[in-house]
Amino acid sequence: MIGRLTLSDFRNHADALILPDHAFIVLTGENGAGKTNILEAVSMLAPGRGLRGAALRDMARQGGTGSFGIAAEVDGVVLGTGTSPQAPDRRQVRVGGVASSANALADHLAIVWLTPAMDRLFMDSPGGRRRFLDRLTLALHPEHAVRSARYEAAMRARNRLLSDLPRADPSWLAALETQMEEHGEQLSVARADLVARLGGELEGQADEPFARPLLAIEGEDGGGAPLAQRLARERRRDAAAGRTLSGPHRQDLAVNHAAKRQAAALCSTGEQKALLLSILLAHAALVAGHRGQPPVLLLDEVAAHLDPSRRAALFDRLTETGGQVWMTGTEDSLFNDLSSATRLTVTSGRVFRSAE
Repeated sequence: MIGRLTLSDFRNHADALILPDHAFIVLTGENGAGKTNILEAVSMLAPGRGLRGAALRDMARQGGTGSFGIAAEVDGVVLGTGTSPQAPDRRQVRVGGVASSANALADHLAIVWLTPAMDRLFMDSPGGRRRFLDRLTLALHPEHAVRSARYEAAMRARNRLLSDLPRADPSWLAALETQMEEHGEQLSVARADLVARLGGELEGQADEPFARPLLAIEGEDGGGAPLAQRLARERRRDAAAGRTLSGPHRQDLAVNHAAKRQAAALCSTGEQKALLLSILLAHAALVAGHRGQPPVLLLDEVAAHLDPSRRAALFDRLTETGGQVWMTGTEDSLFNDLSSATRLTVTSGRVFRSAE
């Protein structure tokens, strides 16, 4: 768990110090006060671009130094990330005071989030669902981010060569396609492993109070042919399209409502929210068993659209995960069913301890 969190010039927080003393951290306040900004700061303690997917320079406080800093103590190790005024687009990471890569953060924390923007995940593009799948996969396979970055780099280099195919070096293309096959196979295997394990966690789940999802990976089976071989055959087609049309970057996460035997995209908004919660809770249990520690859960405005009975059921399930849970809401009353929590009020970028 995060035992101490500090923010410096992050979003609308000039400085903030949070010392959680319970597994649940509840942040309440008006819209625009800076609650989600704190969740975003926590999400930056994992590889990637955080829960908003924003540019680094946009995270720096307006009127500040042009840079930001985030630090957290996790099991005696201090994790830090941020930027400098001289390089606002370059992320810096330190683990235990030593400069490290962002991917090294995954060795210390698994972080999963649910935000209102994700309510339309099932209506989103396959890319949105693939990014969601990869975040879940990263918690079980910390090397997944490195493999994804290497695959994407090889694919971008191939696409650049294909933009002038007549002059492209066939040997260099073949080398890039071999790299894509190597890293792409590892990506596909890790994703398939995650989906299979999630399916096992979800198999015995009741259909109420949260809908039980059925998960599968669709697209890009390749018909059994090695990826490098297919890419070599498809160079002309990809050159004409201006992009690579085969590979694990074309995969999609398919989700169905088990009881209704219906695609998630066709379900109601409430049902889609319930499906997402079911996936998140199953994933938390899976990570806890695999890593020996549960993930940190970031739930933005998760309680607002649940009726009282489902809110109570959700809090019970979250308690069962044994992990640290950060939640936001505009009203204190939404969290009355929590027996113990670190309760904080956020007002115009300032964080106060709420009255018990």
